[in-house]
Amino acid sequence: MHAAATAGLGFLFAVLWFDLMFDVQATRPKRGELSRDVVVSISSDYRRVTTTARPMNRLVAVVMLATLAALIAELGTAGEPTWAVWVSLSLTGIGVGLAAVRTVRNAARLGRDVGELAAQSELARSILRDHILCALAIAAALFVQLALLW
Repeated sequence: MHAAATAGLGFLFAVLWFDLMFDVQATRPKRGELSRDVVVSISSDYRRVTTTARPMNRLVAVVMLATLAALIAELGTAGEPTWAVWVSLSLTGIGVGLAAVRTVRNAARLGRDVGELAAQSELARSILRDHILCALAIAAALFVQLALLW
């Protein structure tokens, strides 16, 4: 189960890394409206990821669930320190939970490319903040899982 959890976390971190490559466009300017070109660039990426990539976009959700399941299964094994598994499970739960509750919905909304530019700009910044938090949580969980290998 340890290998499955580690592989799942690595996959999720890679997905977040690719998302952040588009999200980073929302950092300038820090306030006010983003340029229309930036919003179109980010929203077109999220349109592909959330709607037009079906059924492949479901893979991320499957990996999220499989990773959580693998971490839960690790709790039942005697091979891993319980504290480390709980830390990994908690951190993964934060990242997956935030994505499930807010980030995916906001990305789909931004992907529809409707609404005022100011609202879309704030949505893009919100997704960026969520992805940074998710990436930190998943990276920390991955670090814990990799540390268990040594």
